Amino acid sequence: MSKSRVGSKGELFPPKEIREKLGLHAHVKVIYKIEEGKLIVEPVPNLEDVLKEPPSVEITLEEFHGFRKELSRKAES
Repeated sequence: MSKSRVGSKGELFPPKEIREKLGLHAHVKVIYKIEEGKLIVEPVPNLEDVLKEPPSVEITLEEFHGFRKELSRKAES
């Protein structure tokens, strides 16, 4: 466990060891989430990493086109 501080303008200052483990450096974008009263900070994954992950939802091309047509109809009405 490490301690740090919050700056006068609300900035968070994670210790160097934590930044290095997460690959955080200047100008890296992060995602903030609150889960069970805790702040979760995660680096935004780059496109290459996202494409390496298995899809979370599987859908056929026909199903995709059907959903797309349905959404278009709803948007037009």
